[in-house]
Amino acid sequence: MFSKARISVAAAALVAMTGVGFAASHSQGEFAREIKARQAQMTLYAFNLGILGAMAKGEAEYDAEAAALAANNLAAAKSIWMPTAWPAGSDNASVEGTRALPAIWAADSDIGAKSQAMGEAVAALQAAAGTDLEALRGAIGPVGASCGACHKSFRAEE
Repeated sequence: MFSKARISVAAAALVAMTGVGFAASHSQGEFAREIKARQAQMTLYAFNLGILGAMAKGEAEYDAEAAALAANNLAAAKSIWMPTAWPAGSDNASVEGTRALPAIWAADSDIGAKSQAMGEAVAALQAAAGTDLEALRGAIGPVGASCGACHKSFRAEE
């Protein structure tokens, strides 16, 4: 159902759209580029988790190669270290166009620990995804939980 070529084309299209977004957002405010960059990274997470989640829930046929590719893409997106995309003052209380809460930048923020937990969960998913459906199902939950933990603490409701 999810061919390697289809996933690669979709990823390339997303990267191209992100570039257009950067150009279009240049005049939208002091932190427009940074916000677009971090939102693009989150979109890559969601895209690849959507593929894996559909397989885990039985909404799409399990395909070991596609699962491994999506997990590898997720790990690659997670490995992008972009502290410059998260400057202080780019929160939802200071600028429009973001749901990032000011708590991210608080001195007692545990954002680093939450990010590390996500990285560990993604690494486990990456190791399991292409093995078999049960391994994928067992490994995807902790990734979702790590995403949810960060969003609960640091993302405003819509």
